[in-house]
Amino acid sequence: MLEPNELYLTGLKIKWDKIERTSYLREIAAIRELDELSFNTPVTFFVGENGSGKSTLLEAIAVAYGFNPEGGTLNYSFSTYDSHSELHDAMRLVRSFNKAKWGYFLRAESFYNVATAEEEYSRIQGIPQHYHERSHGESFLSVIQKNFDQNGLYILDEPEAALSPQRQLTLMLEISKCVQNDSQFIIVTHSPILLGFPGAAILSFDEGAIQPINYEDTQSYQITKMFINDRRQILKHLFEE
Repeated sequence: MLEPNELYLTGLKIKWDKIERTSYLREIAAIRELDELSFNTPVTFFVGENGSGKSTLLEAIAVAYGFNPEGGTLNYSFSTYDSHSELHDAMRLVRSFNKAKWGYFLRAESFYNVATAEEEYSRIQGIPQHYHERSHGESFLSVIQKNFDQNGLYILDEPEAALSPQRQLTLMLEISKCVQNDSQFIIVTHSPILLGFPGAAILSFDEGAIQPINYEDTQSYQITKMFINDRRQILKHLFEE
């Protein structure tokens, strides 16, 4: 397992003078207050409400590192629609002496495009992978199991979107195996299952700033717990309103 000073990415810094005054990035509270950020554990989660900026920052980290904006390995260069922000141009990643030997950027919203590229590349390599012939969740997990390995940097955007609760546990096991073999993960998620990963750092993008938060204090955990413990009363109150 990587020590804090051995992480492939130990932090980032943003130069705001490289971002237009009219940029929408300045309207995202958690982002506009960010000058630098540190990573101290092999697994870091970004959490927060929709629109809080977590996926925007994650995408910028991935692109600044050299990944294709839509996902894949560092070798992927396809593009179906350029929607990423200019944040990566203003970002400087802080790296340790340690260099990752492999990496993957996986995002739920553009997985269809990545799966298509994976099928094309696999045919060239002579071992065709028929991802589109499987269910979304099956192909998503298959790509993970095929591409996650030791000594890697993995950036995941809402992986739970394609996975059942049981498969989320499978993903946790895959992450654990990689972490034990010197890999690092940065993950955006709403999943109370994934957030329970032992020893992970959780950074909240709510309240207008990026700050550490305990697992039990996350909205994902609190709302899920409240719903499970008092489902009938919550639904009654919700529908009466």
